[in-house]
Amino acid sequence: MPKLISLLVLILFLASSCQTKDLTTPVAEAETHVQPAATPTPPTGPITIAAVGDVMLGSPFPNDSRMPPNDGADILKAVTPILSAADIAFGNMEGPIIDGGVSEKCGTPKPGEPVRCFAFRMPTRFAKNLKDAGFDVMSVANNHASDFGDAGRASTRKTLEALGIKHAGSDRVQFSTTFLDVKGLKVAFVGFAHNNIVPNVNDLDTARRLVQEADKKADIVVVSFHGGAEGTGAQNVPKQTELFLGEKRGNLPLFAHTVIDAGADLVLGHGPHVLRAMEIYKDRLIDYSLGNFATYGWFSLKAETALTVILEVKLDPSGKFIGGKLNSARQEGLGIPVLDPSGAAVKKVRSLSQIDFGATAPKIDDDGTISPK
Repeated sequence: MPKLISLLVLILFLASSCQTKDLTTPVAEAETHVQPAATPTPPTGPITIAAVGDVMLGSPFPNDSRMPPNDGADILKAVTPILSAADIAFGNMEGPIIDGGVSEKCGTPKPGEPVRCFAFRMPTRFAKNLKDAGFDVMSVANNHASDFGDAGRASTRKTLEALGIKHAGSDRVQFSTTFLDVKGLKVAFVGFAHNNIVPNVNDLDTARRLVQEADKKADIVVVSFHGGAEGTGAQNVPKQTELFLGEKRGNLPLFAHTVIDAGADLVLGHGPHVLRAMEIYKDRLIDYSLGNFATYGWFSLKAETALTVILEVKLDPSGKFIGGKLNSARQEGLGIPVLDPSGAAVKKVRSLSQIDFGATAPKIDDDGTISPK
């Protein structure tokens, strides 16, 4: 009898051991098949940013006299190869993208009366031309962004987002900054202008804070600003606050140095409708105005106001400027950018840079190659 009891105990023990093994084995097997966490893509080298100035591909306000042929599809054809080849292509969207509406600043013009008010409104279907040309991000911080009110700014954001084009500088802090992922790097764009709807170039404390916040999240920070006086008399960069039409339009050298001190790696200016100088500060490049680029129908384009460039900037993964190129161009007719083999724009920027900044200006060769001195 004791032997029988011992045998029964042994059988129960073995059964219990087998059951425990069966329950634990699948767990062990499952643990061996757990996938490791994905590792971030390491930076693969320098990135290239192609940057241009003011863009307005046509406006049906107040009538169709400022609308281009073929629905604007050909305006950017000559410059598309350079824009589309860059890792990031940037431009300033000079005005809202919206179909219809009333401009509060201009009202509704009466038939037959001359237009004495500048209000821009690009049709939403034209935004596809930006995408086809290779644009990745647009600044929407400028003095024409609100020509058609809140609706115009909202339509601009919606239209660009639907095409996968990022935007920076709309409606103060909420839409001031956007981010792109390129070659394993996160690149931030922060937009500023000289009005109170968007981050303001005159408000250095806010500018410093926005850049510092962007710098915490991104590897490279690009600041875009719309500022400075306008016209052929405003080609030089004063080291003081500029006034135009009663507005403070920024002490732009102070602004540019402030944002670089806060963490910006590249500063791109636009607004004067002419080209301005370039400067290097703490191994970072500053372009004080990229001029008009594709401003169809609205502007008188001749001499300096017709000159434009496509600025190619090469940055290392830390944001340091390591080289670049100015592609000389001009606007033909009512505002179509074409490459200019004469190099007039390169000569203009080089001259202005030497006059305005001397020792801190970059080296610019005849072929447009830019390098630190």
